[in-house]
Amino acid sequence: MRDRLRQSQEGFTLIELMVVILIIGLLATIVVQNLKGATDKAKRIKAQADISAFKTALDRYYLDNGSYPSSDQGLPALVSAPTNGKVPADYPPGGYIEKIPSDPWGNPYVYQSDGDNYVLKSYGADGVEGGTGKNADIDGSSNPGS
Repeated sequence: MRDRLRQSQEGFTLIELMVVILIIGLLATIVVQNLKGATDKAKRIKAQADISAFKTALDRYYLDNGSYPSSDQGLPALVSAPTNGKVPADYPPGGYIEKIPSDPWGNPYVYQSDGDNYVLKSYGADGVEGGTGKNADIDGSSNPGS
């Protein structure tokens, strides 16, 4: 009678359950590692898109005013008319861009200009100039004379 009862019970053994949990854990690790790389790539793409929007706004500013905002005026000159340095005579009511976001890693974008050329970049994940991979600079500088 006891053998019959044992044969009729169905279920998984502890070892079978442990093997399944181990396999699920390995698969989860692989998925997380792949998503981490995708996040870094998405942040770089976001920074490139931001820089592209800044470049468009800076080019419009240049066309309207004959020069880029100075380093002192910075990127905020694209949101509202600057009050220092060379003040634009014909500044559009809504500005050239809605707001100046931080880069995807929470750092401000770097902008320097002498009025004729500008340097525009993000220093990447580490916030330090130079680097490789996710720490590499994302450059959007311009030289209209060349």
